[in-house]
Amino acid sequence: MNMPLYAIEEVVPHRQDMCLLDRILRWDQDGIEAELVVPEAGLFIEDGAVPAWVGIEYMAQAIAAWAGCRARTAGNPPQLGFLLGSRRYTSTRSSFPSGTRLQVQARCELLGDNGLGMFACRILAGEEEWAVANVSVFEPADSMAYLESGQA
Repeated sequence: MNMPLYAIEEVVPHRQDMCLLDRILRWDQDGIEAELVVPEAGLFIEDGAVPAWVGIEYMAQAIAAWAGCRARTAGNPPQLGFLLGSRRYTSTRSSFPSGTRLQVQARCELLGDNGLGMFACRILAGEEEWAVANVSVFEPADSMAYLESGQA
C-alpha cells in the first residue's frame, strides 16, 4: 500500500532549528526512513560537523515522524511523545560532517497499548551504516494531561 508522504512540519512538533530532519522518504505500518543533510550552521554544529551523539535525536525525530504519519493517516493530529532512552547506541564516527546526506531508519519492534514503544534504528550515509541503537519512546493518550500531572 502506498502511504502518503507528509512534510516533516505536518508530523513532528519540532520547529525551526530544532526540526532536524528534512523529509520523509518512505514509511509504512512497521517503520520509516527519513533524510537530512547535516547543516553548515545550527545548534549542534562544532568544527563543521554534528557530534555523533545527536544521532539519538535524529532517531527520535524519525520515530516522531512515523507516529505523526500514522496519526495524520487516521485523521488525527500528531501527538507529543517522549524519548525515554536508548540501548546500545554505537556510532562508527565521532561526528557527522556538514553537507553529508543521512538516512535515518526506525523500525517498530514493540508498541504497547499503554503508549510505550521500542524501535530498532540506524543512520546511513549512502550504503554505509554510521550509527545504530534501540530507542524507547512513550506517547501518552493525552500528552497535555500527562505533562500537567507532573509525571513527565
